[in-house]
Amino acid sequence: MNWYTKRMLQRFGVGPVRTFVVSLCGLSVISVAFFGVSAWHNNSFANRYLLWNLFLAWLPVVAAYLLLHVLRTRPWSSWLGILLTIVWLVFLPNSFYMVSDFIHLQDVLPENILYDALMFTLFILNGLILGYVSLYLVHIQLRKRFSALASDGFIGFILLLCSFAIYLGRDLRWNTWDVLVNPAGILFDVSERALNPLAHGDTFAITAMFFVFLTSLYWVVWSLVRSLSKIRITE
Repeated sequence: MNWYTKRMLQRFGVGPVRTFVVSLCGLSVISVAFFGVSAWHNNSFANRYLLWNLFLAWLPVVAAYLLLHVLRTRPWSSWLGILLTIVWLVFLPNSFYMVSDFIHLQDVLPENILYDALMFTLFILNGLILGYVSLYLVHIQLRKRFSALASDGFIGFILLLCSFAIYLGRDLRWNTWDVLVNPAGILFDVSERALNPLAHGDTFAITAMFFVFLTSLYWVVWSLVRSLSKIRITE
């Protein structure tokens, strides 16, 4: 057990940690329940992509959790540490990508708009929380091995990559699996925008927009958790 986990368990106990994990699962279950009611009421599974996106949002959390276990006994440079880091990095953008699902509300019938807006918000909130949880776990491990400046800079770079990945997914319709099945196609689109930036102003505008959003929100999450970790719980 690493020093940070020991410190958290000493201050907050095992109960709150377990409660937090259960609450994450519970929020996902509630989101799925909202989808079920919507599908039953409208007799349609048109929004089933929300379920798939939620499943993908859980993968970086699982990868980060496994990575923490590996780092207890092996160096980060081990093949398993590198593999889990790659898996975490590849799937992390899916968690934040769910924010862009709000675009589908334009296709919702007026009489369903309030319910569907709440359902979409639940799914997107799930994605953001799961993404930030996995990012925080990795961030802590980086802080243990590198300076605060280097660690924070690396996390900022990761969020920049995630922001660009959201653009690739929403505007160019690339997905995570294309990294394996069609890497040449992704490389072509990325290089085209790098070589002709003036012809693709939307690329940088959308990436910057999501970067500011994701980074500012994570800064709040990071500051809140770090502040709470310093509070001593008294009977």
